[in-house]
Amino acid sequence: MKTILQFRWWVAALIVIFTVALTVVSPSLSNLAADKETLQIPEEETSSQAQEILDENGEGGNTISAVIQTENEAGEQEQENIQSLITAIEEENIEGISEVTDPFGSEETEEQLVASEENVVVIPISIEGNNDAAVNAAEEIRSLDEASNMEMYVTGESLLNQQVNEASQEGLERTEVITVVLILALLFVVFRAVITPFVPLIAVGLTYLISQSIIAYLVDWFNFPVSNYTQIFLVAVLFGIGTDYCILLLSRYREELAAGLDYKKAIIRTYKTAGKTMVYSALAVLVGFTAIGFANFSVFQSGVGVAVGIVVLTGVLWTILPFFMLTLKKALFWPSKLHNGHADSKIWKWLSHISVFRPLLAILIVAVVTVPLLLTFDNSRSYDTIDEIDQDTEEVTGLNLIEEGLGSGQALPMQIVIESDDSVMESDTLAYVEDLSRSISNLEEVEEVRSATRPAGDIIDDFYVNNQLEEVSNGISDARDGIEETESGLQEVENGLSSIQEQLGSNDTENSSLQDAADGLGEVNTALEQVSTQLANASSPQEAAAASEQLAGISQQLTEIQSGLEEGQQELDQQTAELEQLAETLGTLENGVSDSRDGLTEISDGLESAETFTGEVSEANYVEGTGVYLPEDTIENEDFQDGASNYVFDNENGMTIEVGLNADPYSKEAIQSAEEVKEVMEMNTQGTPLEDTTIEYGGVPSVNSDLQSVSSSDFDRTVLIVLVGIFAILIILLRNIIQPLYIIGGLVLAYFTAMAVTELIFVNGLGYPGIAWPVPFFGFVMLVALGVDYSIFLLSRYNEEAKAGIRTGMQTAMIKMGTVIITAAIILSGTFAAMLPSGVLTLLEVATVVITGLLLFGLIVLPLLIPALISFNSEEKNPKKKQKQQER
Repeated sequence: MKTILQFRWWVAALIVIFTVALTVVSPSLSNLAADKETLQIPEEETSSQAQEILDENGEGGNTISAVIQTENEAGEQEQENIQSLITAIEEENIEGISEVTDPFGSEETEEQLVASEENVVVIPISIEGNNDAAVNAAEEIRSLDEASNMEMYVTGESLLNQQVNEASQEGLERTEVITVVLILALLFVVFRAVITPFVPLIAVGLTYLISQSIIAYLVDWFNFPVSNYTQIFLVAVLFGIGTDYCILLLSRYREELAAGLDYKKAIIRTYKTAGKTMVYSALAVLVGFTAIGFANFSVFQSGVGVAVGIVVLTGVLWTILPFFMLTLKKALFWPSKLHNGHADSKIWKWLSHISVFRPLLAILIVAVVTVPLLLTFDNSRSYDTIDEIDQDTEEVTGLNLIEEGLGSGQALPMQIVIESDDSVMESDTLAYVEDLSRSISNLEEVEEVRSATRPAGDIIDDFYVNNQLEEVSNGISDARDGIEETESGLQEVENGLSSIQEQLGSNDTENSSLQDAADGLGEVNTALEQVSTQLANASSPQEAAAASEQLAGISQQLTEIQSGLEEGQQELDQQTAELEQLAETLGTLENGVSDSRDGLTEISDGLESAETFTGEVSEANYVEGTGVYLPEDTIENEDFQDGASNYVFDNENGMTIEVGLNADPYSKEAIQSAEEVKEVMEMNTQGTPLEDTTIEYGGVPSVNSDLQSVSSSDFDRTVLIVLVGIFAILIILLRNIIQPLYIIGGLVLAYFTAMAVTELIFVNGLGYPGIAWPVPFFGFVMLVALGVDYSIFLLSRYNEEAKAGIRTGMQTAMIKMGTVIITAAIILSGTFAAMLPSGVLTLLEVATVVITGLLLFGLIVLPLLIPALISFNSEEKNPKKKQKQQER
């Protein structure tokens, strides 16, 4: 410190020059944060794997939607306007747009994209490129003249994420201004001086500029984790604890000056005492924010940037602050008098009487305040990023229209991505895909399933064997009816022949050919009756095949009968003129027999076809497990190929299945539904051709499912690391094991109570579905890492005063440090309160947790619970009781 004071002008000049140069040449941290994807799920999670597969195969492009709201049901005029818009988009050759889907292009697309009852039409637009490409394309679409003729909202996941980014940046700008104004006001009140408030602001301002420049270089060079939260938390933490540390050091410096030390000695003494406390406090905060680096989720890791700021802050306060102390001297506190440094805390003096001498009462008071709140805590969380932004924006309005008109699942469906080494367009694979589609669609939470076997989301009944066999059964029934009709016709022929024979017999004319034909028809009818009976009782394709063989024999008999009739006609032609009429009749009968023979041939061919089909079905092993049969000619059909092509990629080695859920895609219900879909997939793919394929899950519901899993595991891991790290720092500082346990217990109590208060406000009060998912993580790290400072402030001073006795030392420390801690808690709470006007839900909730927790810890837990626990377990007896014993 002596060297720093000796060369203070050089040190100060170098720091200022370094800050200015670094700020000018470093990349913009705001731009770097904006370029980073908001949600970067770890690579090993299924939603990231699904996206990677799609990206590798050119299927991972963004999709935005132009949502048209018509005044009436979409009629000819509305359709013409929409078609004009589509044509304009295509002719404009907007960069990034690869395809525009016409909602009226086919019955299937119209069914999926047009909601007549709600007067909503959706135009999906495929984008090649990143989020910036989608945002730029959306802006150009909005600027088209054709778009001005209708009520249009352009929306999409990329556009919604962009809105979140913009809201965060705007929130940062407001937070910076409000923070500076608020700290200035609070410092004027604390020090009642003109110059003093500006010193912490200059020191912390230099720290902030240096820190964000260093972080920007780390991001640019080493892909250091960053997000929209990095700068906001950097501002809140650095200005908060930086001001607190300045208050700690300046208050102790004024106290040392009031004790009669000269300026240099007062500075050296300040840094030996309060400076040591600051270093340990900073070290505890550093451990807390460095522990964030062990998280898997990039959004959480982005908080590590605050750790960089803590290191810079410690260096700046160790150099710049002594420069102002020695340079300004008494003017630093003008016009305030030095007297005894900072005033003793009357509030903490009163609280010390309770906590130090009536520890059980103090513990009871803390319980009365915290326990009722803890009992209300449900730990409900929300993964709806849409809540982060203004609900009146175009993007949110468009999304709501899609959900209202076409259903929530249509807006942002879950996506199942299947990748195989073999073709997925084989009969057996497609049969199992259809079986999966059916099983998933049977879930109560699923609204619709779209896949290669049901491209429009509707079941194709002809794929199912029970329907196919019903057609076969109907064919056999029709054959039976046809045989009965043939039998009836042949009976008429037989009767006609008998009549002719009678007439010929009356003329004593013999015609053996006609007699043979008549006899043959009798036999045929008898055989047809047997076949008809057999078909009526047929229970298997084999029995139908046997009937088909008999029909072939009957057909041969009819051929012989026809020949007999022809011979009979020739014989009759030789008869007298009186028999001409009989000849004509016989000719008619001959034609009837010929028609009957042709009919039987057709029936026989039909039965043979049924036999062939049922044989193919019996040979398809997958039918028994799925109830589905897809003939090769069906798969090769052009219409089927066109529908399936929307869900097949990678030269038919990959496919997708889209699952539209009934619940809002961002809701907790959607996450649960996504988990159930995964369970169905796992169960129904075992023992099938899909068992050896790669199956991953994408879409918002799956992303949020991964988000829930990753954030929960990161929270558990980070909490453990933070608590262990801070516990170790406290043991080294306090040289005690029990006191760190009390501190950590008090901080955890304050955290859960603050979470309960936040839940009461935002969930029970304002109606949000739960606390935003980043809040528990950031809230805990912020509160514990920052709140431990106050414990260090108090117990470091307590160690100085402990020689007077445990209880006396604790009471003195509370009286001396009460004002500093209360002021620090108010200032740090104030810097987080500056986040409230940001309008970003996550920031509002984090600020509420930290503010509530800090005030609760600084005003109730720290002055009541921790001293009470220390006093309650101390060996020192109550002084009054000890005095009475001595008097006796």
